[in-house]
Amino acid sequence: MSSDTKRRTRRYSLIMLLPLVMFAGLGAFFSWGLFNNDDRLPSALIGRPVPEFTLPPIEGREDGLSSADLTGHVSLVNVWASWCVPCRAENPLMVELAGTGEVPIYGINYKDATAEAQAFLDELGNPFTRIGADRDGRVAIDWGVYGVPETYVIDAEGRIAHKHVGPFNRKILDTEILPLVRRLQEEAAK
Repeated sequence: MSSDTKRRTRRYSLIMLLPLVMFAGLGAFFSWGLFNNDDRLPSALIGRPVPEFTLPPIEGREDGLSSADLTGHVSLVNVWASWCVPCRAENPLMVELAGTGEVPIYGINYKDATAEAQAFLDELGNPFTRIGADRDGRVAIDWGVYGVPETYVIDAEGRIAHKHVGPFNRKILDTEILPLVRRLQEEAAK
């Protein structure tokens, strides 16, 4: 076999291996994505002031919600809807938290029918100090909401300190949200 033939054979073998190497690389990438347990969604708003907004109250309530309501104290803002099943799951824990008086909880009612929102609160309890009705979803877009529920920790200066996507449970409340709320409250008291 001549050296020219050997070179062609080697080049042909390398070209044949290229699809196999690419397939293995794609398989590794997709496996990583499938089994990666980091489900946090980033937020570009962490550390920034809450977006400027003014929302009317849901019908039957007196007070709406605006960005001005979120300054001067540490608070939670929960984006929720009556049609959201996970919102139903987390509501009793929020009602319990609201009963402690440890931190005010504000609500942004997302794309909801007024009667259904009111029925949700009547049935499950109302943990919210104030609720704004985001009927067209514009405020939620400004906040970077991926879906409901989402909970934000707001510092005393009106900046977003933390974002939790999805319903929270007691473990998340006790290990992530409340320790941050307490630390921010201590910093604000200094």
